[in-house]
Amino acid sequence: MNGFTRLSTKEKEVDLEAGNGETLYPGLSVGENELRWGLIQKVYGILSIQLILTTIVSAATVLYAPINSLLGESPGLLLLLCIVPFVLLWPLHVYHQKHPVNLIILALFTVSLSLLVGVSCAQIEGKIVLEALILTSAVVLSLTAYTFWAAKKGKDFSFLGPILFTSLIILILTSFIQVFFPLGSTSNAIYGGISALIFSGYIIYDTDNLIKRFTYDQYILASAALYLDILNLFLSILRVLSQRNN
Repeated sequence: MNGFTRLSTKEKEVDLEAGNGETLYPGLSVGENELRWGLIQKVYGILSIQLILTTIVSAATVLYAPINSLLGESPGLLLLLCIVPFVLLWPLHVYHQKHPVNLIILALFTVSLSLLVGVSCAQIEGKIVLEALILTSAVVLSLTAYTFWAAKKGKDFSFLGPILFTSLIILILTSFIQVFFPLGSTSNAIYGGISALIFSGYIIYDTDNLIKRFTYDQYILASAALYLDILNLFLSILRVLSQRNN
C-alpha cells in the first residue's frame, strides 16, 4: 500500500513537471515533453520580466519630463538608441549560453528598446497607447493559445519562416524609403496594418519554434525573438490607431 502511495505521488510530480500531463505535440516522449515544458516556463518567465521592465522604463520616459526632453530634443542620442539594439544582437547571439553575461546583454537590449518605445508613446495620446496595449495583449494571448492548440493537433508552422522573412525585408526597405518619400496618413495606416499582420505571423512562428525547435540552451534567443515580435506588434498597432485618430 505504501509503495502504491509513493508511486501515485511520483506520478503527480511528473505530471506537474510535464505541464499537468499535457503533451505538446504528437510523437513527443514523456522525457522530452517534461524538458520542453521546462524550457517554455523559463522563456515565458524571462519574457514576463522583459515586458515588465519595458513598461516601467517606457512609463518613466513618458512621465518624467527631463528624460522625455533629453530624448526628444537630442536627435543624436535618439539615433544612438536606434543603433544600440542592432549592435547588441551580435553579442546576444554569441554569448546566449554564457551565464550571467547573457542576462546582462538581454537587459541592456531590453532597456534600449524600452526607451525607444517610451519616446514613441510620449508623442501619442495616452488613451490611444492604452488601447494599443489592450489590443496587443489580446492578440498575443489569442495567437499563443492557438499555436499551442494547433501544435497539439499536429499542425506545423515552419513553412512561415521564408514568407515572414521576405515580408520583413520588404517592410524594412519600405521604412527606409519613407525617410525620403514620407507616406500620407492613409498609407501609414495601411503600412501599420501590414506590419501588424507580419508580426502576428512571427508570434505564431516563434511560438511554434519554442514548442518544437529551440534547443534547451537557447532560452535567451527564444525570449528575445518573442519580445521583439510583441514589441513590434504593439508599435504597429499604435501606428494604425494614431493615424486613425489623425
